[in-house]
Amino acid sequence: MDPASQAQVQLGDSRPIACLGEAIVDLICERNLGPGETPEAFVPWPGGALANVAVAIARGGVPSALVGGVGGDGWGRWLAGGLEEAGVSTGWLAFLDGADTPVALVEFGADNEPSFQVYGEHIGPTMAATSGFLDQAVAGSQALIVGSNTMVGETEREVTRRAVAMAAAAGMPILLDPNHRPNRWASDDPAREFCRELTEAATVVKLNRGEAELITGLADPMAAARELVSLGPELVLVTDGEGTVVTAGAVETSHQPESAPTVSPLGAGDAFMGGLAAGLARLGWDLARAGEVLPGAAAAAAAVCGSWGAQ
Repeated sequence: MDPASQAQVQLGDSRPIACLGEAIVDLICERNLGPGETPEAFVPWPGGALANVAVAIARGGVPSALVGGVGGDGWGRWLAGGLEEAGVSTGWLAFLDGADTPVALVEFGADNEPSFQVYGEHIGPTMAATSGFLDQAVAGSQALIVGSNTMVGETEREVTRRAVAMAAAAGMPILLDPNHRPNRWASDDPAREFCRELTEAATVVKLNRGEAELITGLADPMAAARELVSLGPELVLVTDGEGTVVTAGAVETSHQPESAPTVSPLGAGDAFMGGLAAGLARLGWDLARAGEVLPGAAAAAAAVCGSWGAQ
């Protein structure tokens, strides 16, 4: 980042952090189901990885915006209203008439891990709808956050590449959370390839232990973090559920999150990413001080675990 841009951030950058991606409706069965047990009811919660990140950033006291689209239906308006209530800008959110907002049925087993059945998951049309304002969105933001879910289809892949290229040319921080969802990919190979592509372009990469091993082949979190730094990022963080968070690159440090009651782990990684981004923005993107923001990011993740929804 150039000195003038860094000085602006340190003085209090009012520009949002742009989160490029999806908002979806999570219909959640709010209880743990035993083997073969049938859910009786589902409760709607707002979701979508980058929407969750944007909400966590806003809760961290930093402006955020979701850059993407929703269907021009009642669910789309409901999601947009919730984002606005949470403090997330929806000025760069497209509404597509005739398109259905994606809906995910979410169930939790006895192990408290979620399973998903998604309807209307293809996000190509909603991402394509950003074409009229994508340049403005990137130019008007202080940082860009992306994930691998917008690399699955060719349409959304090109939108993501375009946004990343513009952010890189402007010298702004690019943050990546792969948020790998195996059911969205035909195999691990293309997921690995596109995650590596985004890693090479990113300034900061936050990923969990499984994603780090997927990309690097290394099971040890710190070894994987160092390997990822060699691809280009200035800072890499690897989380491990309730285990230790490690960082490599601009600073090598670790943090053990405090134990907290958990209703559901849904959205914890997204909230951590949002807390991390908000914390780094408040520090003027001084990545060498990343260790200072880890407790706050972990606390943001713990907070969403206190309810069934991801936000």
